[in-house]
Amino acid sequence: MRVVIAEDNVLLREGLVLLLTSAGHEVVAVAGTGPETLPALLEHRPDAAVLDVRMPPNFRDEGLRAALEARKEIPGLPVLVLSQYVEESYATELLGGGSSGVGYLLKDRVGRVDEFLDALERVASGGTALDPEVVTELLTRRKDSPLDSLTPREREVLELMAEGHDNATIAKTLVVTERSVHKHIGNVFLKLGLPPTDSGHRRVLAVLAHLTHAPKA
Repeated sequence: MRVVIAEDNVLLREGLVLLLTSAGHEVVAVAGTGPETLPALLEHRPDAAVLDVRMPPNFRDEGLRAALEARKEIPGLPVLVLSQYVEESYATELLGGGSSGVGYLLKDRVGRVDEFLDALERVASGGTALDPEVVTELLTRRKDSPLDSLTPREREVLELMAEGHDNATIAKTLVVTERSVHKHIGNVFLKLGLPPTDSGHRRVLAVLAHLTHAPKA
């Protein structure tokens, strides 16, 4: 996999380069500022981009802006965004419009090598990977919403769906059968007023679109 990395922290950037190359991937370019990021993405057109949200010169949302601009020029460019904190607005903007091939992880997740690499590969293949803390933020931020009608088990299934896991992984995680998972997912869609969708990232994006765009109470 050919990867572009945009991260201003030198130690983290070099750590990402080492991690990815050790896993058999090729880092084709690195960027340390927002203005460097978009040209690198457009020049190399990587299989995936790993980007910090806040980068020089203003440390606001330069990395995210570069990712969104790059996806306009390269539709479907897989982007895995890293952030120090849960930034709900960033997650919402990144996922807007039913985008596929997107991920949003907290930087602490990079230290969990297997989880990070799995998330990157899922994003590169057109899937979705959201940090569990981001998912929890999206699930708990609203009051008097259809989410209140979900049972504890349905909420667990929804959280794992939003992280990008398939039915088999959800079943293994919750120690239940895949048939039970399928039934819970059907109940979740019914209670959230969503039509049944195909398996994979499209159902995840449907749920996230509902969570991120539903009116606040």
